[in-house]
Amino acid sequence: MTQWPSTRARRVYRALLKIGWVPLSQTGSHIKLRHRGSKYPDYIWAFHDKEEIGPHMLVRIAKHTGLQPSDL
Repeated sequence: MTQWPSTRARRVYRALLKIGWVPLSQTGSHIKLRHRGSKYPDYIWAFHDKEEIGPHMLVRIAKHTGLQPSDL
């Protein structure tokens, strides 16, 4: 059992912004994000606001961004 809850993409995106990710550019619905501390490589955000993101995808996002369940 994972500790990640299913949640909307909008909520995850806001959490990423709160932990130090900033949007660099956008092409269509793909947003290129960069971490302010250059701790992580750039990350492409490709979810629409109302999409539901499940626990397994949240784990994958967390591995690339440092997101924690408490950040949501």
